[in-house]
Amino acid sequence: MIPNLNIVPFVSVDHMMKLVLTIGVERFLIELAGYIEDDFRRWELFDKTPRVASHSAEDVIELMPTSDGEVYGFKYVNGHPKNMREGRQTVTAFDMLADVHNGYPVLLSEMTILTALRTAAMSALAAKHLAPAGSRCMALIGNGAQAEFQALAFKALLGVDRLRLYDIDRSATEKCIRNLAGLGFDMVACTTAQEVVEGAEIITTVTADKQYATILTDNMVGAGVHINAVGGDCPGKTELHRDILLRSDIFVEYPPQTRIEGEIQQLAPDHQVTELWQVITGAVKGRRDAGQVTLFDSVGFAIEDFSALRYVRDQLISTGLCQELDMLADPDEPRDLFGMLLRAAQ
Repeated sequence: MIPNLNIVPFVSVDHMMKLVLTIGVERFLIELAGYIEDDFRRWELFDKTPRVASHSAEDVIELMPTSDGEVYGFKYVNGHPKNMREGRQTVTAFDMLADVHNGYPVLLSEMTILTALRTAAMSALAAKHLAPAGSRCMALIGNGAQAEFQALAFKALLGVDRLRLYDIDRSATEKCIRNLAGLGFDMVACTTAQEVVEGAEIITTVTADKQYATILTDNMVGAGVHINAVGGDCPGKTELHRDILLRSDIFVEYPPQTRIEGEIQQLAPDHQVTELWQVITGAVKGRRDAGQVTLFDSVGFAIEDFSALRYVRDQLISTGLCQELDMLADPDEPRDLFGMLLRAAQ
């Protein structure tokens, strides 16, 4: 897109917000889910590895790499639940794409907003293949930074228009209702987790605390429900009681990572799970009958970020919503890097 070898397009937070608003949030989510679905259909082409994590007592910093053989991508992302008490985001991120054939970066982007969008798009994409047909009502447990994105993705991709909301912090629920007002939802604020799941066909859990938690117990989950478990995404952090897992058909992104970080860290290492890409390609059936409890054990995988960056890069051609970073040294003679430095002094 930019011929100068020293220049790398950079999508700032401001550019990302303008890009999302120019396209429209729901259209952005639909198109982003389409890119993810396309990449899941060619899953076997990708280099895959569990993310590289550096854990501290309460927090984690991670790198998430992948490549399709033509383009390499990685994401830097943190998870610091205590940040909220200091007025900071729990999760921040940035990402890069590079040309496999020469190693040069081709895109650098903020990924905090984009991660929220791709997480929601991934959730709704999984539910498109797993949730009961015609689902309209979703329980949303955890009404923090990810909640509105989840709601809008499920509305855009599945037609969900009834929300039951619960958070241990009532102000978070009030914030969520304010932000989603006028966007086509019938919303009910609930006072307990038991109340919020009543009548819901889809249950989304998206809480932030890094601990073994029991947001849902087995008696709260009826037959035929689809569970979208988003919050459990690192060792020692879960949201569901083990008994729910034992009677659910469990679908995951990449088992070697999910067994370390997801809800299934509570189960035996050989417990049966289904990889979602197999459902998307039609190799394996997802929802088989009306009484089946399906569980998407979502932890987030590098291919989803790759898809999101690929989508954003394609949108820059028509929108130009990026800036040029002088990021790479580009001497006239490739072997004369020091000479480039000397000429700069002159």
